[in-house]
Amino acid sequence: MKVLIVGSGGREHAIAWKLSSSPKLTKLYCAPGNPGIGEHAENVAIEAEDNDRIVAFAREKKVDLVVVGPEDPLAAGLVDQLSNAGIRAFGPTKAAAQLEADKWFAKAMMRHQAVPTAEARVFSDIHAAVEYINTRDEPCVIKAVGLAKGKGVTVCHRTKDAVEAAGKMLNDRAFGDASSRIVVEELLHGPECSILAFVSGRTVYLMESAQDHKPIDDGDSGPMTGGMGAYSPTPVITEAMLQQVQRDIFVPMLDGLAREGIEYRGVLYAGLMLTVNGPKVLEFNCRFGDPETQPLLMRLKSDLLDVMLAVIDDRLDQIEVEWDARPTVSVVASSKGYPGAYQIGERIAGISAAEEVAGVKVFHSGTTLHGNDLVTAGGRVLAVTAIGDTIADACARAYEAMGKIHFAGMHYRRDIARQVLHPVSR
Repeated sequence: MKVLIVGSGGREHAIAWKLSSSPKLTKLYCAPGNPGIGEHAENVAIEAEDNDRIVAFAREKKVDLVVVGPEDPLAAGLVDQLSNAGIRAFGPTKAAAQLEADKWFAKAMMRHQAVPTAEARVFSDIHAAVEYINTRDEPCVIKAVGLAKGKGVTVCHRTKDAVEAAGKMLNDRAFGDASSRIVVEELLHGPECSILAFVSGRTVYLMESAQDHKPIDDGDSGPMTGGMGAYSPTPVITEAMLQQVQRDIFVPMLDGLAREGIEYRGVLYAGLMLTVNGPKVLEFNCRFGDPETQPLLMRLKSDLLDVMLAVIDDRLDQIEVEWDARPTVSVVASSKGYPGAYQIGERIAGISAAEEVAGVKVFHSGTTLHGNDLVTAGGRVLAVTAIGDTIADACARAYEAMGKIHFAGMHYRRDIARQVLHPVSR
C-alpha cells in the first residue's frame, strides 16, 4: 500500500517510524515531513494546511491511505475533501473535529451527555468576562476556544491573573482567531492523564494509558506548553478506572455525536483530571497526542497500518491490538524561550550517539537541514524516547541519551515520570 502522512512533528515521526515496519507498506510519503521522518519516508514539499495540494498529490501518486496527523487540517476538513475525491483517510471529519477545534462545542456536548467535566462559561466580550471573573473567589482556568497549538490555556490562582489572561486573549488576540472567544473554567485538582482511543463509529478501543507533562519547567512550574514529556503506562489509571472512562466519557460522547449525525473515525484523545469525585474531562483532541504518541507507539506491538484500516473499514471489533508490557518514557528538548519567542537555526549534534543507547529512539519535532547540518526549526525540537524493564530503567536510558545531544539554548525537564519515581502521598 502507498501511504501519505500529513504533518511534520514528533507525532508524525513516530507514526512514520511505526508504519514503516508494516509488511503491507510499499511506499511511504510525508507532507511536509522533517529530517527524521525522511529516514522512513519520502518527504514532500507540501504544507500540512494546504488541503488542495495534498488531495492533488494523493491522486497523482495513487495513494491508498492518507493519515492526517495535526489538528489544523482536520479542523479545515481535509478528511472530507479526501473522501470526496475517493481517497481513504485516517482521521475524523470536519464536523467531528469540532470536539477539539471548538472547546465550547465540546463543553456543550459534554453537558448534554452528562459527561463529567469542569463547570465553565464562554465569553467573547471582555467586559462580561471580567465581570464574571470578579464574582469568583476560587482559582480558574482561562482557555482560548479555538486551536492554539496546546498553548491557549492559562491557570490562574488570583483574580487579577485571570483578568489579565482574559484581556490578552480577547483584547490582544494572543492566539489569533483562536482566542476570539474564551472559556472561563473552574480549576480541577488531581493527577492528570491521557487516554487515547481508536474509534470506528460507536466501536471504541482504549489504548494503554499515558501521562504527559505540560508546564515548561521541573515541578510542573512555568508556562503551559504543548508537552515536555510523557510516559506509558501510568499507575494512576487502573483497569476499573479505564472501564469507567469508557462507560462514562467515550461512549456517551460518541452517542451524542451520532445523534447529531456525526460519525467519528480515527483517534479520540481525552485529557483527564482524576479528581476525588472521579475522572473529569479537561479537553478532547481529535488525533494522536504529542508527545504521548511517541511512548505509546513504542509500546504498540501490532501493525499500526492494520489497526488504521480496521478503523476505516468498521472492523475495529474484529482485530486484536497487542502492547509491549514494558514501560516507555519520552523527554522533550525545546528551544530557549519556548513557549514564548524562540530562536531557530541552532546546530544539533549527538543524535546518532543518543540512539546508540539501548532501547532509545529520537523523534524529530522541530528540525530542518541547513546544508548538511541538522538545525532547530521549532519550539519543541526533539523527543528522546526509551523503553525499559521499569519506568526507572526507561528514564535512565532516556536521560543518558539526552545527555549526548547538544544545541545552543537546549532545555528539557529533568523530572519526567516523577509521579512514579517519587510519589507524593495524599
